[in-house]
Amino acid sequence: MQRLALFDLDHTLVNLEEAFRVWAEEFVDEHGLDREAVDWLIALDRVGYPHREVFFGKIRAYFALSEPVEELWSRYRRRMPYLVYCRSEVMEGLSQLRSSGWKVAIVTNGTADNQLGKLQQTGLAEAVDACALSGIEGIRKPDRGLFEIAASRCGMSLDAGGWMIGDNLIADIAGGRAAGLRTVWIDRGTWPDHELNADHVVEDVLEAMRILHDEA
Repeated sequence: MQRLALFDLDHTLVNLEEAFRVWAEEFVDEHGLDREAVDWLIALDRVGYPHREVFFGKIRAYFALSEPVEELWSRYRRRMPYLVYCRSEVMEGLSQLRSSGWKVAIVTNGTADNQLGKLQQTGLAEAVDACALSGIEGIRKPDRGLFEIAASRCGMSLDAGGWMIGDNLIADIAGGRAAGLRTVWIDRGTWPDHELNADHVVEDVLEAMRILHDEA
């Protein structure tokens, strides 16, 4: 099997929960809401609405806000890239993989401005060999096409195998398996009662990187 490692971005290489809490606290202060609203926003986020237009529609209705949903969503996208960060140990882990002969790419769903901003602000854009973003390519995980784009940009083909590492059992794990990749699932405790079909289950992306070194 070729040394190809595809990584998810949010909740895998970056801790989006920490960034979201900071955003929620800023949002509550900006709109003069009670502090309890922070916990409400975090709980709503954990429900996992796939489309932020729906998410912000619920926020607008619940707090009776005057701003249009698109304005709330747009401001969120502009702000979040400045709140996320990638741990130095993760950046070092990516560097070690590439030094060991691995081709490394990021495969992520999301709008182009939000995800590109995160990649640029964290330095991850320069820390990997390639990126495939749904907001640019027009296809989303678990579609095989997005994995194919990432592999191709690494000079490889999915036909020779590789790995997908991520936290989403559908987009990352089921999608990766359907694309012919072995998988490592980052278990964050948000998928109870779901069937696990990953080759490995870990709690942190650094554990996944160690598995890649061991399996190479």
